[in-house]
Amino acid sequence: MLPAVSGIVVMKFGGTSVADAQRIKRAAQRIVDQRAAGARVVAVLSARGKTTDELIAMAQEVSDSPDPREMDMLLSTGERISCALCAMAIHHLGQRAISLTGSQAGIVTDSSHTQARIIDVRAERIVSALDENRVVLVAGFQGVSTDSSDVTTLGRGGSDTTAVALAAAVNADVCEIYTDVPGVFSADPRIVPNARKLPTVSFEEMLEMAASGAGVLQLRSLEYARNHGVRIHCRSSFEDGPGTVVVAEGETLDHVEKPLITAVTHSTSEAMVTLTGVRHKPGVAAGIFEALAERGVDVDMIDQNVPLLAGGLAEISFTVAREHLRDARNALEPLASDSYAELVAHEDMGKVSIVGAGMRSHPGVAAKVFRVLTNEDVNIEMISTSPIKISCVIPRDRVEQVVRALADAFGLSGADTIVPEQPFDTQT
Repeated sequence: MLPAVSGIVVMKFGGTSVADAQRIKRAAQRIVDQRAAGARVVAVLSARGKTTDELIAMAQEVSDSPDPREMDMLLSTGERISCALCAMAIHHLGQRAISLTGSQAGIVTDSSHTQARIIDVRAERIVSALDENRVVLVAGFQGVSTDSSDVTTLGRGGSDTTAVALAAAVNADVCEIYTDVPGVFSADPRIVPNARKLPTVSFEEMLEMAASGAGVLQLRSLEYARNHGVRIHCRSSFEDGPGTVVVAEGETLDHVEKPLITAVTHSTSEAMVTLTGVRHKPGVAAGIFEALAERGVDVDMIDQNVPLLAGGLAEISFTVAREHLRDARNALEPLASDSYAELVAHEDMGKVSIVGAGMRSHPGVAAKVFRVLTNEDVNIEMISTSPIKISCVIPRDRVEQVVRALADAFGLSGADTIVPEQPFDTQT
């Protein structure tokens, strides 16, 4: 960690925020305005618009299974384009700027191509450029592996992690995440048009919201920020005004009683896998989930029933992202006869969750959730809980209906809200 340096702001711009020339110019102007206000600025940029998707499509045109190392070489170009163009725009506005790749910025990762994790940030070059009164633009979503010196990428949403890691490394005052919505809302405004914008939210709640489908901030970036004490401010790229500040639990407004529920979140990209005829003996479940882990399949919710009769067979159900269903099948097929009898996959599933620190001190929340779903005639396939979250797996085509019903039941909407005109950021 470098010595504390005051007055540094890290600004991250998502894919829709730099999607065309006008938006790049707008981002450049925001950066210059921040510089004119006295801050030293490090900006992290994502690839423009749908560039990452287009690069993936190019790779698939030449190979059904592109080599991961070469995918990283290809995918890292999108963010570099954004940074170079923004640096040019900043020069045009009369400020000095320098664009850096992830490796030039000192972002060191492990060797897990396409899903690398940051293990160190050697920010001396960034600090040197700041001392020269330059704006520093860093290509998000990428780094360099510590053992092979290969280009690596951090996975979807990795530019958020880049920004937070840089903010921690240079002791920035704040990490501002600029996106296409004015902040974090109590529900998706596309489904609940009068959802409330949250002025502050705790890391604990935001982590649960991100894990449950809220796409505004990336889960890994939030974990990194919490662990390194980085203050995050989620703001709109398209309008001025404050957004949502993500803070430690003790920094929220302690003199105000926490609301029962902070937000309802959702995902429509779930698949549910059920293994029937599972032998009920030690080691069987471990073998199943070890096989999934070896394939890199992230498992979300898990449910196992215990057979009532001695020697009976159990069932295990779990959820994965729909895009990982094929990998899950391939991982488990070799275990078919020894560990379970049949694998049944349900692809068209969704997940709806309610999140709120106030749940800890209010009994009956789960009962209210289940009553709402009963009134909507929606059957629950799986349930998962934590002290501040309740998640239900339901048919995908019923998700929006349930989100609206839960938002209404828990008072998560209001008249003083802003409906974003742009789609949510999904780029790196």
